[in-house]
Amino acid sequence: MPTSQSTVTPLAAQEPEQSVTDRILSTIRNEIIEGKLPPGTALVENDLTQAHEVSRNTLREALRLLCREGLAVHYRHRGVIVRTLTRHDVRDIYRVRRTLELQALMREDPIEEDEIAAMRDAVVHAQAAADEGDWRSVGTYSLLFHRRIVQLLGSPLFDTFFTTILAQLRLVFASAPDERRFQRPWIAKDQEILELIASGRTAEASAALAGYLKQSEHALLDYL
Repeated sequence: MPTSQSTVTPLAAQEPEQSVTDRILSTIRNEIIEGKLPPGTALVENDLTQAHEVSRNTLREALRLLCREGLAVHYRHRGVIVRTLTRHDVRDIYRVRRTLELQALMREDPIEEDEIAAMRDAVVHAQAAADEGDWRSVGTYSLLFHRRIVQLLGSPLFDTFFTTILAQLRLVFASAPDERRFQRPWIAKDQEILELIASGRTAEASAALAGYLKQSEHALLDYL
């Protein structure tokens, strides 16, 4: 059984053609997805320029893009702060999730074994993290599982866009006062959706996913 320490390399993988600015943006975005930068975290220029070994101008451009993605806010005299999301944001996130995830399961081409294996890997690691009591990693692997579903669309543009949606969703997770209580129910639901997909019962998988998204949205709205 894998442990959660095999952690988030699928999320953190970088494209070789990325510019320095895009690399910094991807790194910070992935740290948000992994729960390392919760809402309200100050993104301090001095610390980040040293950590990434870049100029202030390069870092500021990356932070500007992060703000444009809705993951941070720039305040005069305070700098850039990781954003706290609202109920309106949650509703918008779930509109996007329904559109992309449900559409992905409706594709005409059969789902390949390697695609199922990638989804299964995320689900297995989520269970392993739960067994270790690492609930932050449970959330990360659940996000990865749903990213794998969207990747069935075969669109790099959708995948990049959905990665930002997942980062926003992680920021909403921070509203839950008890991470274990919030994350625990979704493990079995992800497993159910996976097994329906793997057995070729995509219509049932779509119904289960639609129910999952409705319950998840309501659960998060209850925390805000």
